[in-house]
Amino acid sequence: MKHVLVWVTILAIIIGCRENTEIDFVKQREKMVKTQIKDRGIRDERVISAFRKVERHKFIPKENWEYGNGPYGDHSVPIGYGQTISQPYIVALMTELLSLKGEERVLEIGTGSGYGAAILAELAKEVYTIEIIEALAKRSSMLLHKLGYQNIMVKCGDGYIGWKEYAPFHAIIVTCAPPYIPEPLVQQLAEGGRMVIPVGTIHQELKLLVKKDGKIEEKTIIPVMFVPMTGKGIKKGTKR
Repeated sequence: MKHVLVWVTILAIIIGCRENTEIDFVKQREKMVKTQIKDRGIRDERVISAFRKVERHKFIPKENWEYGNGPYGDHSVPIGYGQTISQPYIVALMTELLSLKGEERVLEIGTGSGYGAAILAELAKEVYTIEIIEALAKRSSMLLHKLGYQNIMVKCGDGYIGWKEYAPFHAIIVTCAPPYIPEPLVQQLAEGGRMVIPVGTIHQELKLLVKKDGKIEEKTIIPVMFVPMTGKGIKKGTKR
């Protein structure tokens, strides 16, 4: 009887710890939204709601949950293969710059953990996301499917050349930095569409591009630091 009571007590402690961890993640996510996103000027309520809903910790390997200030800390976190999940504010800023209303077809270059794709899927009709690292593409695709996202298509491939089969895209977001703006992505951007992309090598700048009358209007937003864009396309491509 004593042994039974001991095991019941241990089980209760384990369950309690799991519940507390989950509650902590809810609190951490709410704190992230307030201090890192809203307090820094993100105003789009749809974007804010998406960040409240999507559980960032599920897109980070458990062995890295203790990295820095945790899954909801104000920093990027390693996800393996030399890649990271970006700082929450940067993801929110780039997402808000797309001005999504809900009916768009969006192209994401650099799936990474899948977190950005999940955020976009809460805000747009269709999300097409490309990841050059096969293992990450498979992992993210499985996770997004497990989480119930049915409006996301994941492809392993070279992001420089985009995804011509589903173009044009109303919005394009690039989460790796090419040294110059890839011409194929410009061609696949719909009229009136918006592209958010970090550009540069040692010194990078986040750019907002808007296509009007077939021409690109370019605006520099802030200095940033992203992993470089890789693949055969960027090596063979030429500057616009």
